[in-house]
Order: sequence, then C-alpha cells, then structure tokens
Amino acid sequence: MASIINTVRATVLSIANKNNYGYITPSDFNLYAKQAQLDIFEDYFYQYNSWIVKQNARVSGSEYADVIKSLVEVIDSFSVTSPIVFNSGLYPLPDDYYLVNKIFQGNTEVERVSQSKILLLNSSHLTAPSTMFPAYTAEADKITIYPVLTGTVNCQYIRYPKDPKWTYINLTQGEPLFDESPADYQDFELPLSDQVNLINKILQYAGMSIREIPLVQFAQGEEQVENTQQG
Repeated sequence: MASIINTVRATVLSIANKNNYGYITPSDFNLYAKQAQLDIFEDYFYQYNSWIVKQNARVSGSEYADVIKSLVEVIDSFSVTSPIVFNSGLYPLPDDYYLVNKIFQGNTEVERVSQSKILLLNSSHLTAPSTMFPAYTAEADKITIYPVLTGTVNCQYIRYPKDPKWTYINLTQGEPLFDESPADYQDFELPLSDQVNLINKILQYAGMSIREIPLVQFAQGEEQVENTQQG
C-alpha cells in the first residue's frame, strides 16, 4: 500500500511552492501533520454524535445509515483491549487512551459511576458494589474499582492515533528523499478518504506559522468545498 503521508507532503509542498509561500521543513510538516490528524480524528466523534442525534430525532432517513456505519468503522479501528495493573489502590489507564468504553474483570463488566454516586452506594451494605456487581470511578488518567478486585482487569478503549512522521534520507544537495525504513517512520492512520482533509488542514497550519493569510484562506476554502461535498 502506498504511503499516504508521502503523497500528502508532496501535495502540500507543491501547493505552497507554486504560490511562493515558502518551504515547509520535514520537522514542521510532521508537527502540522500530527495536529491535522488529531483534528480529523476528534471530528469523527463529533460527526458520530451529530448523526445519532439526527437519527433519534428522526430527521435522518434510512439512506444515511451507511454514514453512521462508516464512522463507526473508522472509530472501531482504534479500539484496543489491554490489561491494566493495580497500583497503590488505583488502576492507571493506558498512555494512549482517548476514550474508555468498558472495563472488565474476567467476564464481568465493571459499571462506571460518578464520584457522588459511589459515595451513596457505599453508604449501605445493601447497595455497595460487590464482586458480582463491581463499579468504578474515573479521575484524570486513573480509575478506582469497588470493591478491590483480584485477578486481571481489562480495559477496552479507543486509543489516540499514532503520531505521523515523514522520515527521509539526508542528501548533501537538494530535497530530502523520503525513506520509510527507519523505525520511527509512521504513516497516517486515517482512511485514504481523509487525504484531502489532511492536505487542507496542514496547509492551514503552515499558513498560520509563516503568516501567509492567502494560504490559510485557500486551505479553508478547499476544506469548505470538501465538507459541502461530504454533507
């Protein structure tokens, strides 16, 4: 499969150079690429919630079912199940987690409750969480499980996409040459259909960095056209 990141970078440089907007270094490109991918990744959740609201309000017809399905497929591609380890009364969440879906102890799902509710539940032995009906609260990047459980606890979560990195061979003259063999090389993790969005967003960040308002406006206009076509 062809590298998306190399195609995106070549297109970004072509547009910037064609209009004399200046050179975008590999390190700057990687910085803009990371933020662009994160923007689009987070927008998938906004779009999903928006379509669910429309569906619940019965303003979206059955012909839009494929839109929701395609969003779910992309989001699910970032789904991970990983054990989490008890440490000083808490279970630290994985470093790359974006959104926790479910917590399991063995085959038992642990219910998430609020901090105020757990105080209420624990106030009576009749309502306190048990090994059959455990509960957990979340705070920052850690969770607390009630009661304290023994055995493996698994976290099913949506992870952040890996930071993209365009890697290259240093040349004594001319443009650096793309090379995907280094261990730190990382392509975009978004679908090929997001290639145009990635290009437009990277151009926007590049334009803001070099203070080229026409470049920002160009990229914003292209992004608006793309969003109109998708909508």
